[in-house]
Amino acid sequence: SSSPSPGAAPPAGWPSPSSAFPSLRFPELESPGLSKVLRTAAFAYPFLFDNLPLFYRTLTPEGPPGSSACLLASHGYHLLCALLTGFLFASHLPERLAPGRFDYIGHSHQLFHICAVLGTHFQLEAVLADMGSRRAWLATQEPPVGLAGTVAALGLAVAGNLLIIAAFTSSLFRAPSTCPLVQGGPLEGGMKARQQ
Repeated sequence: SSSPSPGAAPPAGWPSPSSAFPSLRFPELESPGLSKVLRTAAFAYPFLFDNLPLFYRTLTPEGPPGSSACLLASHGYHLLCALLTGFLFASHLPERLAPGRFDYIGHSHQLFHICAVLGTHFQLEAVLADMGSRRAWLATQEPPVGLAGTVAALGLAVAGNLLIIAAFTSSLFRAPSTCPLVQGGPLEGGMKARQQ
C-alpha cells in the first residue's frame, strides 16, 4: 500500500494510525527485513491468540458425543481462509508473477481482504453451530453467568482499552522530540526542496 501525499487530508478528518505515530511509519527504509517480520508478527500474534481456544476445543473431547467431528469440519474452512490470508499477505501473489496485470483487480491486498472476510464468516458460523450443539451440555456443566459477572467482564474490557489508549496517547507527546523525520530530517528536507 502506498502512503498518501503530504498535502492529502485524511478521510473524514481522522488521522490514519500511521500518521499518528510517525516514528513507526518508515521502519522499512532502515531495515526492510525487520519490518516484514514485525508486520507478519502483527498478524500471527492475534491469529494465535484468537485461535488458542479453538485449538483446545478441537483437541479435547469435551462436550456431547459427536460434536467434535462436526466442529472439525466447520472450523476447517475458517482455518483454511486464515492461512490463505497470511500466505497472500506474505507472498504478494499474483502481482509478483505478472507485474502490472493486477494493479486494479485481483492483487494480493484485495484477495487478502476477501479471504479474511470469508474466514470471519466461517468462524462465526462455526461458533454459532458449536454453541447450538453444546447449549444443553454447557447448561449442566457451568452455572449461568449473572448480571454481576457480565458487568465485571465489561468493566475489565473497558479498563483495558482505556489503558491502551492512554499508553498510545502518551507516546504522541514524546514522538516529535525523538523522531528525526518530524524534526526536519532527510525526508522533510527533500520535500521542501521539491516545493521550492
